[in-house]
Amino acid sequence: GGGVFQGWAGGYPEIVKENELFERYYRELGIVPAGEWGAFMAALREPLPATLRITGYRSHAKEILHCLKEKYFTELQDLEVDGQKVEMPQSLSWYPEELAWHTNLSRKILRKSPQLEKFHQFLVSETECGNISRQEAVSMIPPLLLNVNPHHKILDMCAAPGSKTAQLIEMLHADMNVPFPKGFVIANDVDNKRCYLLVHQAKRLNSPCIMVVNHDASSIPNLQIDVDGRKEVLFYDRILCDVPCSGDGTMRKNIDVWKKWTTQNSLQLHGLQLRIATRGVEQLAEGGRMVYSTCSLNPIENEAVIASLLEKSQGALELADVSSELPGLKRMPGITKWKVMLKDGQWFEEWKDVPSNRQSQIRPTMFPVKDEEKLKTMNLERCLRILPHHQNTGGFFVAVLIKKSPMPWNKRQPKVHQKLPQRTGDTEVTAANSGNGSECITEEPTLDENEESKKTQELQNSDTEQSKKEGVCGPPPSKKMKLFGFKEDPFVFLPEDDPLFLPIQKFYALDPSFPKMNLLTRTQEGKKRQLYMVSKELRNVLLNNSEKMKVINTGIKVWSRNSDGEQFGCAFRLAQEGIYTLYPFIHARIINVCIEDVKILLTQENPFLSKFSSETQKKVKDMAMGSIVLKYDPDPEKPDDLQCPIVLCGWQGKTSLRAFVPKNERLHYLRMMGVEVFKAKRKEEESESKTEEEVQHGLAQTEEGMDVEDKEHDLVTKMEAEIGEESSHSPVESSAMEVENKIEDLDQSSKNANSHVNQESKDADTSNVKD
Repeated sequence: GGGVFQGWAGGYPEIVKENELFERYYRELGIVPAGEWGAFMAALREPLPATLRITGYRSHAKEILHCLKEKYFTELQDLEVDGQKVEMPQSLSWYPEELAWHTNLSRKILRKSPQLEKFHQFLVSETECGNISRQEAVSMIPPLLLNVNPHHKILDMCAAPGSKTAQLIEMLHADMNVPFPKGFVIANDVDNKRCYLLVHQAKRLNSPCIMVVNHDASSIPNLQIDVDGRKEVLFYDRILCDVPCSGDGTMRKNIDVWKKWTTQNSLQLHGLQLRIATRGVEQLAEGGRMVYSTCSLNPIENEAVIASLLEKSQGALELADVSSELPGLKRMPGITKWKVMLKDGQWFEEWKDVPSNRQSQIRPTMFPVKDEEKLKTMNLERCLRILPHHQNTGGFFVAVLIKKSPMPWNKRQPKVHQKLPQRTGDTEVTAANSGNGSECITEEPTLDENEESKKTQELQNSDTEQSKKEGVCGPPPSKKMKLFGFKEDPFVFLPEDDPLFLPIQKFYALDPSFPKMNLLTRTQEGKKRQLYMVSKELRNVLLNNSEKMKVINTGIKVWSRNSDGEQFGCAFRLAQEGIYTLYPFIHARIINVCIEDVKILLTQENPFLSKFSSETQKKVKDMAMGSIVLKYDPDPEKPDDLQCPIVLCGWQGKTSLRAFVPKNERLHYLRMMGVEVFKAKRKEEESESKTEEEVQHGLAQTEEGMDVEDKEHDLVTKMEAEIGEESSHSPVESSAMEVENKIEDLDQSSKNANSHVNQESKDADTSNVKD
C-alpha cells in the first residue's frame, strides 16, 4: 500500500527516484500524451494509494459496505493526524456496486490514532476472513473484462499470489443459492512456493470449484474430461493470462524498479510472454475470451506480443472492443508504432537493421507490423494502457482476445462440446509451425492417435486406470515432473459403498440429491480424519488427469472426525469452512436462532443452555448431543438488525451450546451486528502477544492450520466421555475460534477440567465479550 516505504529506518539508503534511460525510452515512444509528461513522472514518484475490494459474492457484501461507510468512514471525518486532515476514502468509479475503494492512508498513519487503528484492525481481520481483499486497483481490471458467468470453465495461467483468482471465484459464486456452480477455476503457477500462497488466498473463499496446480504456463498440459463416456480435450471458456513482466508499472509500490530498470528486462521476457499467450489461446474454446495483461508499460511486452499472436493466428483471433466496458475507467488506446532499444541506448526500427551479433537478444516478433493493411485489421488500438497520473493508480496494460476458430496449426482440434469420432488405423499430424519464422510451439494433439502409440499408452496407464476406478488420484510420477516442491498427498474419492458415509447421511438427514461421489480424502491408508468436497466437474478433471497434472490443492473441508465421536451418533462433525456448501443438503440438526442467541454464541466461551432464548431451549431439548447447524435468518421488519443470513457450525452438549467458528470470522459477524470488539482485542494482544508468536510458529508446522482445532476438539470430546458433560465447560470453542492463542489452555484443561466448570459457573451471569 501507499507510504509503506516512506521514512525507512535502520540505515537503508534512500532510493533516488530517477532513471535517465527510462525517461529517454518512454519519451521517445510517445505513450504519454503531449503536455502530460511532467504529471506522469510526478505521479510515478508518489506513493501508491492503498486500495481494497469487498468480495462481491457473499450475501453480506452489502453489510460490509454499509459497515465501512456508516461506521469506519464516518469516524474518519474531520480527523486530524499530526496536524493534517485525514483524506476520506473514495470508491473506484469504474468498479461495480461501490465494492472497491482507495485511500491515501499509510500504515504508519493508520496506527497513530485510536480511530484509525480500529479501521486498520478491521481491514486486517476482514482480509483474513476473505471478506476484503487488499488489491491494487489496476489489478482488478482483467477479471472484470473476462465477463465470467457461473458455468464457465476458467484457467488462470500465472495465478499467484491470487487476488485476481479470488475475483474469478467470486464471479462463479454470483448466486450463493447454488452450492455447486457448473464452472470452475484452475489456478496455475510455475513457482511451487507461490502455489501455497495461492492456496491460502483461495481457501479464504471456501469454494469447491477451485483447483491449484503447479506447471510452467508455457507448456501447461492438455487436460481431458469424460463426456458421456468419451474422452474429450478440455477447452476453457475464459483464460486469464497475466504474464510475468518487467513491472515498470509498479514503480510507485516497488521502488527498487527505479534503479534496476533497463530495456534488457523486456527483451528477455518477450519470448516467454509470447509462448505463454500462445499456449493460452490453444486451450481456449471457440467463442471463448482470453485477457492478456501485464503491469508493464512497455510495447515489447504488450502490443508486440499481441501483434505477433494475431499475425500467427491468421484470423483465428481478434481483439475485442471493450471501450464501452468499465465506464469511468480512464485508458489510453494501444499503439501501432514503436522501436526497440538495447540497454546501451541503441535504437532499432526494423528487424533488418539488427546486426547478427544482436539477433539472439532481439527477435523479429518484437517489431511492429509494417504492412499497413495487415496492421489495420489487427485493431491494436483496442488494447488499453492505464497511465498512473490519470486516476492515481499503477501502470497497466490489458488486451482482450476472442477466439473465432481453431489455431491454424491445429485445424483439426475438436470443438469443446463436439463428440469425437472413433478412429483406429490412420494418423493425424499436427504442424508445430508458428507461421512467422519464430520459435516452434508445442501444439495440442488431437485425440486420434495411431494404434501403436495407443497400445503403448494403454500399457503405461493400466495402473492409472485401475486407480481411477478406485477413485484414487495420486500425485504424478516424479520422472514426469521437473519442478521442485513438496510431495503432495493423493486425492482419494470416497467409494460408492463406503460404510463411513451411511452414519453421516443418517445423522444429518442428507438430501438424496447430495453428491456423495464428490467427497474425497487425502489418504489411502489409516483412518480418514478429514472429508473434503469438490464439484462434479472438478472431480471429472481430477480422475482423468492425475498422471499428467501436479495438483497442489483442491476441495473444501466439510467434515472432521471426532475421536470417540461415535457415542454422539456420528464420528464426523461439521466444518465451518464448508458449511455454506453443505447447508442446502442438510435436513436435520438445524436450530434457527435469533440475533441475541448469535451474539451469545459468538461472545461467550461456553454458554449454558439457560442463557439462550426460550425458543432455542425448546428446540435443543429433545435433540441428541453432537454437531449441529445454527442458522440466523434476518427479519425484514427489524431493519436495524443484521440483514443477511448466517450459518454457523456448533456443538450441543447436555447443558451447553457452543459455536465452532474461526476467530476472524467470529469477529466479522460481531462487527456486522454492531458489537464492539476492539477493546477486548487490544487487551488480548497485550496479555498474550508472546503466546501468539509461539503458536504461530506451531501452526506453520501443521499441514492445515485448522487441524490444530481438530486435535483440541478431540481432546475435549474425550474428556466429556471420561468425566461427564459438566466438565465440558472448558473453553473448547474459544480454542476452536482462537487457535493462535489458546492452545496452552487446553493442556491445562485436561488436568484441571473441573476448575473450568467452576469458573464457567461464576461467569454464568456475565455477558461481556470474551475475546
